[in-house]
Amino acid sequence: MSSKSKPVLTSSLGKKLIMSLTGLFLCTFLVVHLIGNLQLFKDDAGYAFNNYAYFMTHFTPIKVVSYLLYASIVVHAIYALVLTRQNKAARPVGYYQSSGNANSKWNSRNMGILGTVILVFLATHMQNFWWQYKFGTTPYVEYQTELESGNRQINASDEIPPNYDGYKIFVNNGVEVIQTKDLYKQVEYTFKNPLIVLLYVIAMAALAFHLIHGFQSAFQTLGFNHRRYIGLIKGIGIWIFGVIIPIAFAAMPLYFYFKSL
Repeated sequence: MSSKSKPVLTSSLGKKLIMSLTGLFLCTFLVVHLIGNLQLFKDDAGYAFNNYAYFMTHFTPIKVVSYLLYASIVVHAIYALVLTRQNKAARPVGYYQSSGNANSKWNSRNMGILGTVILVFLATHMQNFWWQYKFGTTPYVEYQTELESGNRQINASDEIPPNYDGYKIFVNNGVEVIQTKDLYKQVEYTFKNPLIVLLYVIAMAALAFHLIHGFQSAFQTLGFNHRRYIGLIKGIGIWIFGVIIPIAFAAMPLYFYFKSL
């Protein structure tokens, strides 16, 4: 091996491989996150969603995956920036005027812009929900459910009671009692703000264009570009990650906003 050879992970190909692997991991997370967040549409005053939120933030294996997720977002963003700068530096002056670039897809030429919109959204999302749930002023709720009849009484408060010491679930005289932070109510409060809702919708549009190009590109980088399955990969990228998932996520803030009117 030549002394001038670059290690695989620091070469251009290595960076693209890392981008692809972290990107596909983030796509997997999107699917899982969407399935959990669909609990928001249940008409149960947040019972299912609040239990899901507690599980996702306290179950140790999920917490480990969460740290991998945060690391993947950072690595994906850094490598995207590095590759973008390297590609621009390597282009001739007239690159943007060349017919090849003019005929390329808009989303493939603007992945940096789309990624920036998504990062702004992620920072806002984490501050409004993750930070508020962990350290902020998320409201409190207590669900009392009669096990025999299924009747449920809800005692909610905008403030955490002084004696609250964490999520609890227990049965008392045939009544299941759950005491927890009310992230569902936090969602309701947040999505009353039309500017936040607009940001989410724009971000989901950016995510759609980002994934339409990125999903297929990741598989091509990994060598999965045979004609037998490239059509399937393209179809999944467009319809699942480019249409269904972004629309489903965008529907959540819109649902709560119009529900509050």
